[in-house]
Formats: sequence, structure tokens, C-alpha cells
Amino acid sequence: MSATTPQIKFTYQDYLLFPNDGKRYELIAGDRYVTPAPRTKHQRISGNLYGLLFEFVKQNKSGILLSAPTDVVFSDMDVVQPDLLFVSWGRESIITEDNIQGAPDLVVEILSESTRRTDEIIKRKLYEKHGVAEYWIIDPEIDTVKVFRLVDQTYSQAIELTLEAQARVTSPLFPGWELPLKELFP
Repeated sequence: MSATTPQIKFTYQDYLLFPNDGKRYELIAGDRYVTPAPRTKHQRISGNLYGLLFEFVKQNKSGILLSAPTDVVFSDMDVVQPDLLFVSWGRESIITEDNIQGAPDLVVEILSESTRRTDEIIKRKLYEKHGVAEYWIIDPEIDTVKVFRLVDQTYSQAIELTLEAQARVTSPLFPGWELPLKELFP
């Protein structure tokens, strides 16, 4: 008879004690995920998107746009730091001094080698479960953006936009705004 070691599950209180060492720590279902600092192309894409979207959000007084690291606390065992997030006015009560308490309207993750599986599968399911209205996955390796939209508590089939096709990102969250992918990818 073999004994099994119970798997340790972490909580938000444990999360607050993780070291501030330049790595990104997240909790999903109490499991700890650790990723190194992103590469420069990732950061350039993040900066481009933030800059282009920030101006629209500010001019239209649409809500709050934040970039990583910002904690999104879905539950005591689900705490993530998306690359970018948006909370619309009317839902600003989920914004606290320390973190976001609940589902943002939009979450954006920019893939890296170490986060691809987590972002495309695990986080997609987490965001869907907690009601994030839109989830964008940006892939810097192949210059694409996948857009998932919540329909009846489920993400619809992803809309995949490519730089090659000169596509533009649009969203019902930002009426009248569009982003040509050539302005997103360095």
C-alpha cells in the first residue's frame, strides 16, 4: 500500500506572502503558477495596445484600463495578473485600492513560451467560468489575436485575426474603436 502526499492548495493569504522577485505569481484553483519576466517583444506589444486603447478609453470616459501587474481576485484560490484588463464604468465597484475583486469586462493575455498552455486553456476556462465578457489572446510568434466573447455564459468560437490579412481588432466594449494589427505588432 502506497501513501500519497496530499497536494498543497494555496489561498490568497498565501499569495500575499510570495516573494517580490520579478516573477509573476498566480493562483488557479489553489495551484501556484510562476512565470519569469516577459521578453521584450511581449512588452512592446503590451505597451502598444495600452497606449492605443488608453486614449480611446480616456476620451470616451469608458472605464479603467490597467496593465500588469494588477491582481484580479476571482476567489480565495483564484488570483491572476493579466497583461491588460478593462473595467467599464458602472462596474467600477469591483476596483479596490489593492486589486480587482471579480471579473473585468476585458482581459488580454500576451502569449510567451512559458505561458502558452496556461493562457490558451487554463486561463480561458477560468475567465469563462467567472464571466469575463471578452478575452483576447495575442500571439507574438505568429502575429495573431484571438478574440473570445461570452455568449450565454460560454465563450463563442474564437475570432482569429492575423497581421497577414491586415485585420483590425474591434469590440462592442469600445464602440467606434478599431486597432489595425500593424499598429500592435512591432
